[in-house]
Order: sequence, then structure tokens, then C-alpha cells
Amino acid sequence: MTLTERLRRLTRAPLNQCAGFVARLGIHPDWITVLGLILVAVAAAFLARGDFMFGALFLALSLPLDALDGAVARASGGGSAFGMVLDSTLDRYADALILAAFSYYFAEQGRADLLFLALASLIGSFLVSYVRARAEDAKVGVKATVGLFTRLERLAALLIMTIAAGISESIAPLEIGLLILAVGANLTALQRLRFVYTTLKDRGD
Repeated sequence: MTLTERLRRLTRAPLNQCAGFVARLGIHPDWITVLGLILVAVAAAFLARGDFMFGALFLALSLPLDALDGAVARASGGGSAFGMVLDSTLDRYADALILAAFSYYFAEQGRADLLFLALASLIGSFLVSYVRARAEDAKVGVKATVGLFTRLERLAALLIMTIAAGISESIAPLEIGLLILAVGANLTALQRLRFVYTTLKDRGD
């Protein structure tokens, strides 16, 4: 069981209560999804400037919305197919904005090594999602949610290293965090690819 699945079990009851209240207010889940991306964009603007505390603050504010939109969709009657596509698409934009902001900051600082780690983290994050999306295609039919660094773990790592950098006023936590993220995300993509291969092989495909 991934950390995401464990957290969903722990927060299901309060999240559903909050989602029910929001749904009764008539707030569309897609609005929540878009608001979450706006908060991430604001966070990215601060991160690109090296203002890590404000970046971490807006990133932290966006995280509950990442779970709330889906819960509101369910409370409203299941949501729409387009809402699911929109949510996944904006999640990719959010990942890109955060890591692009770090890339810009490190490029400005002349730190090619950390720029490389930020780009490697971005590639790994996209591949984790891409392998799952392709595996769950109707022609493949494999639910590839396994892996050590799902999106929740990646966001937690980004948030922790950003807060630590803001408190310490040093980029040392970013060096450690991005190294862990770059390695972890790419290993998770390969882990999912191996899982898909093994599952297909076992069923004779």
C-alpha cells in the first residue's frame, strides 16, 4: 500500500465531510482544481526568486485542494470524465511549474549541478505519471499505482526541502531534497514499468 492510499484512508471521513459542505455551497470541483494550480503558480513565482518561505507557504495551501476536488466531485454525484482529465493535466502543470521554478533559480545562480537535478526530477515525475497512464489504457489494462515516490511523496519532499531551505536560509536542503527526488522519481518510473512487464507476462500478454 502506497503512502497516498494510507493517507486517503486516514483522512477519508473528515475530507468527505468537508467535501459535502463545499458541494452544498454549489462550488464546482473544477474550480477547486484550477484554484490549486493558481496557488502553485504563485508558489513557483516566489521559488524562482529564491523566496523559499513564501513559496513553501503557497505550496502548502495548494496541497489540501489536490485532494478536495476529487472528494467534492464524488459528493456532487461522481464528477465528470472531463474533470478527471482536467485534474490530471493540471497536476502535470503544477509539477512542471514547481520544478521549472527551481531550475530557473539555479540557472540564475550558476548552479548547473542543481539545475540538472531539478530537470531530472521533472523528467522522473512526468514518467511516473506517464507509465501509469499508458498502463491503464484499455488495451493494456494494468493498474500501475505501485512505487515508492508517488505524487504525494514527491510533493512532501518538495515541501519539506523548501521549508528547510527557508528556515536555514541555505540551499543545502534543496541539494539533498532534489537528489532524493531525482533518484526516487526515476526509480519509481522504472519500478512501475517493471510491474507492468511482470503483470503482462504473468497473464500471457
